[in-house]
Amino acid sequence: MRASMLFASVAGVGLFSLTNAFTQSAPTEAPPAFDSQMNLVSNGFVDQAQFDEDRDVFEEVDHRPDGLGPVYNATSCVECHQNPVTGGASQITELRAGHLGSNGTFVEHPGGSLINDRATRPEYQERVAGGNEVRAFRASLSILGDGFVEAIADDTLRNLAAAQPRSMRGQVIEVPVFENNNQPAVGRFGWKNQQASLVSFSADAYLNEIGVTSPLQPTENTSNGVVVDDGVADPEDDGEDIAIFARFMRATGVPPRDTVAANTPDAKAGNTLFNQIGCVGCHTPTIVTAPVGTSLHGGNFIVPAALGDKIIHPYSDFLLHNIGTGDGIVQNGGPSTRLKVRTPPLWGLRSRGRLMHDAATVNRNEAILLHRGEATSVINRYRNLSNNQKNQLIAFLNSL
Repeated sequence: MRASMLFASVAGVGLFSLTNAFTQSAPTEAPPAFDSQMNLVSNGFVDQAQFDEDRDVFEEVDHRPDGLGPVYNATSCVECHQNPVTGGASQITELRAGHLGSNGTFVEHPGGSLINDRATRPEYQERVAGGNEVRAFRASLSILGDGFVEAIADDTLRNLAAAQPRSMRGQVIEVPVFENNNQPAVGRFGWKNQQASLVSFSADAYLNEIGVTSPLQPTENTSNGVVVDDGVADPEDDGEDIAIFARFMRATGVPPRDTVAANTPDAKAGNTLFNQIGCVGCHTPTIVTAPVGTSLHGGNFIVPAALGDKIIHPYSDFLLHNIGTGDGIVQNGGPSTRLKVRTPPLWGLRSRGRLMHDAATVNRNEAILLHRGEATSVINRYRNLSNNQKNQLIAFLNSL
C-alpha cells in the first residue's frame, strides 16, 4: 500500500493533469493501442514514466498484510484484466447467486449476490446456500479505452435510448457515484451498468474482487453474511491505489481494428451486413465523447483534452437490454433490470475466445444465435442470411 498521497487527489487535480483541458477543437479520433505501451501520453494527461508506474500498481499483487480478503476472487487487478495486454479481458469469471421471493422479486444471497471463490481461512470460504436457485457466472471485462467511455455525456446515452425503437429500447439507469457523495449518474460500467465512474468502479472492484477496503468502501465483505476479520485495520488503502487504478484506465487507448483483416472483401461485406440486418441498433459503431472541460461527478473529474471531443468506435450503446440471456441478478438498477445486461462493446472482440456474459460460448455464430428477446427481429434476419453471408459478418467481427 502506498500512503504518501492524500485521498483528496481522487478529485482529479492532484492526479489528473488538466493541461490544455479547456482547449476547444473539433472532435478527433481516439488513439488506439494494443501493444506494450498502449498509453495515452498526449495533451499533458500523463507521461510515459507515470503510465508505466500506474500499470505496475495495477499489476501489483496484494497479500494478507496489505488487506487481502477475508474473502476475495483475485490478488491483483491484472489477474482478471490481461488479454492481450494489461487491461484487457480474460477467461476469469465471478459467481453471483440469489433467489426469487414469493412475489417474483430477486433476493440476493446472504452477504450479497457475489460469492467469492477464495478466502484467507478455510472457515471463511463462501458457498452457495440451498434455496438460491438463481446462479450466474460473470466474465471479466476489458477496461481498455474506458476513460473515453466515462467521458461520454449522460445525455448522449439517454439520447441513444430515446432513438431506439420501443421494442428494443435500451434502459438507462442512474447509479450512485461514491466520490460524489453518492449522487447519481448514468451507469455504464459492469455487466449491469452498476457503476458510472472509474474511481467508483475501482473502489468497488478493490473491495469485492480483492477484499481491500478504502475510504469509499470502508467495510469488509462478510462470509455468506457472517462478519469475519482479516486482522488489518480498515480502510486498508488510503485511497491512493483506487485513484491510480482510475488514472491507469483513463490513460489506456481504445482497442484498435485489425486494419489488414478489416480491409478484406469479406470483412467489408460483413460490415455492410452488420448494418443492414440491424446489429447497429444496439452495437452503436460511433460515439463522440463530451466536450473538453466538461465537469463530471460533481467536479471530481474534468474531461481533459486527451479524452474530450473524441470519436470512439465501441460498437455498444452502453445500455441495458433483455436479449434472452440475462443472468437473473439485480444490482443497482432495480427489479426491471433482472433479465437485462449491458450491450458488450465489440471493440477488441478479436482478442476474446469466450463470449457472452458468462464466457460459456466459444463460437461467434452460436453467440449470435443466442440473442432473442429485444434482438429477435435482428437475429431472424441473421438466420435468413446465406452461410457465405454469415461467414462474412463473422469475418467483420473478427476484425474488431
